[in-house]
Order: sequence, then C-alpha cells, then structure tokens
Amino acid sequence: MTPASTSAATDTSAANKPASGQGAFAGPWRITFDTNPDDCNLRCIMCEDHSPYSSTQRDRRAAGLPKRRMDIGLIRRVIADAAGSGLREIIPSTMGEPLLYRHIDEIIDLCGEYGVKLNLTTNGTFPSRGARAWAERIVPVGSDVKISWNGATKATQERVMLGSNWERVVENVGTFVDVRDAHAAAGGNRCRVTFQLTFMETNQVELPDVVELAAQLGVDRVKGHHLWVHTPEMRGQSMRRSPEAVAGWNATVAAAYAAAERRRLPDGRRVLLEGIFPLDDADGGDIAQGGECPFLGQEAWVASDGRFNPCCAPDVLRKTLGDFGNLNEQSLRAIWQSAGYQDLRAGYMAKPLCQGCNMRRPQ
Repeated sequence: MTPASTSAATDTSAANKPASGQGAFAGPWRITFDTNPDDCNLRCIMCEDHSPYSSTQRDRRAAGLPKRRMDIGLIRRVIADAAGSGLREIIPSTMGEPLLYRHIDEIIDLCGEYGVKLNLTTNGTFPSRGARAWAERIVPVGSDVKISWNGATKATQERVMLGSNWERVVENVGTFVDVRDAHAAAGGNRCRVTFQLTFMETNQVELPDVVELAAQLGVDRVKGHHLWVHTPEMRGQSMRRSPEAVAGWNATVAAAYAAAERRRLPDGRRVLLEGIFPLDDADGGDIAQGGECPFLGQEAWVASDGRFNPCCAPDVLRKTLGDFGNLNEQSLRAIWQSAGYQDLRAGYMAKPLCQGCNMRRPQ
C-alpha cells in the first residue's frame, strides 16, 4: 500500500508550486486521480483501506462491490480540460499502489503529450517490471517519485509496511536513483526522489537515521505527515496523543535536522526535510495555528468514480466537506468555479476536519 491518503501523498513544497506572480489559475496546478485504491500488494498498518485493522476491503467484498478502478477515459478528459489552465503535474492514486493500475503507461504517455509532469507515490516494490524498467519509464516525465518509507531498520519497515522486504526495497531505491542520475547526466530530466513517511510511535525515533539513509542512497528529500487515526488500534501510535508524545516527537525533529546537517548527499547538498516541525503540546487539536490550507484553490482530487474532492484527507472524512459534483457529469472548470467550492475556500476553517487537519503547516 502506498499510504499517502493516510499518507499524504501529496507534495506541497514551494519548489513545485506555481511561481509567485503567476496569478490565479482557471484550474488547479496539480490533480490527483484515485486510479485504483483497492489494488495493493502491501498492508501498511496505518492505511485506511488495506491495514489489517481496517474493515474496508472486507466490507466491500461482503457488499458485493467491485474494485474501484478509474476509467482511463475520465483521466484523458480531465487532463485535456485542465491542460491549458495552469496544470503542471498529475498524480496517479495515492491510495493503493498506482503501478498496479493497468492504464499507468497511458498516464505516463499523457504526461508527455500534454507537457505535464508525473508526481508518483509508490510503495517501493516496483511490481511486475522491477525498479530499473519502471525508472526508465518514469524518470523522463517525473517531477518527483515519493517512495513510502517507514523505518531505518528492517524490523521497523517490515512491521509498518506489512509484506515489504527491507533488502529488496533498499536495492530498488539504489537502482531507481542510478537510473535517475544517468538520465540527468545525459542532459535529460532530473526527477527528484523522496522518502515519504507517516510519523507514528513505531517509527518516529528512527527518523534521523532515515535522513542519513536517504543521504547515503542519493534520495533528495525526506517528508511526511502525522498519522491519521483510522482505527482504535492506531490511537496509541499518534505523536499528538499526549504531552509526553509531543515532547518525544520534538526531540526527534531536532535530531533529524542535525542528521541532515551532519550527513550530506554525495554532491554536498543537505537532504531536504519537509513536514518535519515541532508540535505545540497545547495545540488544542490544531497542528498549525494560523496555518493556511495548502490545497484549496491550488490542487484537485478525483475519486475513482469521478467525484471531485478538495483535498487528500481520508475519504470518509473529506466527504464531510461537501458534495461538489462529479467529473463524469460536469467539467473541472465548472466545479472549480462553483459557488459551493468557492464557499469552502472562504470558510474552510469552520470545518472540524480542517481545524484538526494533519496537512496544514505553521506559517
């Protein structure tokens, strides 16, 4: 499982945002398509769909529901609609493993056709083809490949990402980076490589060592977000659960920045750290007092059935933000400019989900 809806999948770094002064867009600069959320070859413990603690897949099977798999025609239409309106990147599913989507090659081809970049979150298994073949396919159009990474040791990585093989995924990262570096050295596109974590009790103390591992392997960035608690079994994993947990997290943050300073990438750069910041133990549920939503008016999400979503919050939660329409029935522009979406942009901090959102950042 690529735990990015639990994970964030999304990258809100300034390096990938529209440049200052470009003005308002008619549409989003990045779109995430939930291509195949029910397809995964791992069972990450924090995943809303594939965790052993989640009943989502069992419930769907019991109800006789088919697997959620997006029609490639919808993706073609939405990209065509948005391509002339500021679209710069697309992301295939951050729920499930996108490299299992049977139309992933066509998505890669659409990036080349429309001149947009592919921003990919994958669980590092590189199924079917292996890391080298996937890298050769992805790197020429890739802006960033975020590899879900949840430990600095075999024991922790495999405890969090059930079904993962530590030795194999470490080898895969090295192979992917080698292909990326060779392509860039030949004058081609340089695709950034990122380790993406979900911060939780099980792995947080290893974060500084993850930073050092990233530097060793040539991984440009380590980013992540705090755990979305989907099940009772995961409540004790949240680093926001108590003042003691917050204090432990804050000590880890300081150690992670020290590690980035101490252990550099081969070219001397520091590994970029994002989403790694101290918490206030009196935050009252607000992770970032005064922090703005990084998504509204900037990015869009499209569910497998075409439903427009305003952000990457877990699916059950983001439905509480409202019903904004379906892209099988309305154009992206119509939804983007609709009164309902504009009202959410103006008043989102009245929503309980937004008040406690893990994705906002301190100003």
